[in-house]
Amino acid sequence: MSQMEIDRVLAQIRSLSTQLQPKAAQQPAAQTGGPSDFAALLRQGIDQVNQSEQTASQLADAYTRGTPGVELPQVMVQMQKASVSLRALTEVRDRLVSAYTDIMNMQM
Repeated sequence: MSQMEIDRVLAQIRSLSTQLQPKAAQQPAAQTGGPSDFAALLRQGIDQVNQSEQTASQLADAYTRGTPGVELPQVMVQMQKASVSLRALTEVRDRLVSAYTDIMNMQM
């Protein structure tokens, strides 16, 4: 993964984090900063990747059916966005698994 792609993924993570900030301010103080915030952020990221995949699939189907207003460049761009999102999510998953493995292998 190139440095530009990593920077793009970090920017997306930061934007997701800022979107969750208003929600975190409304929650009780006992729940902020806990694992539920991370789980919510991760779930939101997965949902966005899923939505991107579904949009790309719908556009491809519409183009295949010959729906007016759906052009090939539009379909290709959406499919590339979905592909990059999925690769970024896979990279995050791999790093989380690696971090978990490292922590579990630490000696006490």
